[in-house]
Amino acid sequence: MKHIFLVEDDKAIAKNLTLLLRSEGFTVNHASTRSDAIGALDGNKFDLALIDISLPDGNGFTVCTEIKEKQDVPVIFLTASGDESSVVTGLNMGADDYITKPFRPRELIARIRTALRKSGSSPSSFEICGLHVDTASGIVKKEGREIFLSALEYRLLLVFINNNKSIITRSRLLDELWDAAGEFVNDNTLTVYIKRLREKIENNPASPEIILTVRGTGYRLGNGYASE
Repeated sequence: MKHIFLVEDDKAIAKNLTLLLRSEGFTVNHASTRSDAIGALDGNKFDLALIDISLPDGNGFTVCTEIKEKQDVPVIFLTASGDESSVVTGLNMGADDYITKPFRPRELIARIRTALRKSGSSPSSFEICGLHVDTASGIVKKEGREIFLSALEYRLLLVFINNNKSIITRSRLLDELWDAAGEFVNDNTLTVYIKRLREKIENNPASPEIILTVRGTGYRLGNGYASE
């Protein structure tokens, strides 16, 4: 489970963001000031930081600098304005991305997942039920024979590999595929992609062992996986 560090002084925004992030399977540590944020870095290990540029006792740039010095994690800035100079300053100080308020929840989640993916948090190889995935080379083999997946089928498979202990909702999968495809992927299209992927990787697509359906919720990876 990924640990998000949220630095935001607006109580209402912080509450809503915390609820959103937790609903997506993240754990959240919140700080409302620059000093609280810097203090929270001792004794906590984060996977990503979400930082408001404007804080009551300073700005988010100094928090970004402190985080980057102590932990090698992606940083996304939240900014209330489209001020180009602030954005450039943040990126020059090591931030990985920024998003301007107000933003759509799905867009923020997509940005977070993209940043986490780029940070190299996925395993280098993975095996389950005779399926072997080498994420370094992008090669997928079933019982020793290479199988060929489309770019979106492979992206979908990686989502399950990178979240092998979690139930993944359909809305989250839509976010991931939309981000990868650069275009809108609807619910019906997702069903088609799941079906196609199962036909290629499952021994019996009608009775899947790798990608399991969790009725009313989404999907999860089957048991018996191993990663390196």
